[in-house]
Amino acid sequence: MCRNIKPLFNFKPVATDDELHDAALQFVRKISGFTHPSQANEAAFNAAVEEIAHTARHLMRNLHTTAAPKNREIEAQKARERSAKRFGTKV
Repeated sequence: MCRNIKPLFNFKPVATDDELHDAALQFVRKISGFTHPSQANEAAFNAAVEEIAHTARHLMRNLHTTAAPKNREIEAQKARERSAKRFGTKV
């Protein structure tokens, strides 16, 4: 899985449309191999991003959990700590 795509479910506040769009864009970039598509492929690329973002919004609205929502700042700090441990850098 692409490391730039982060879990977006069960956070307070909930994932924004921009976050879902960005995740969809990363996904389409990953599977297509294009960072920026050519003019010939731009329409298909952009349509795929919009379809995946729409599907992701639908998914987020329909998922349910009994777990307490996660705090974005705490999760970001945990990620920084894992990265520091993995790469030997300071937090």
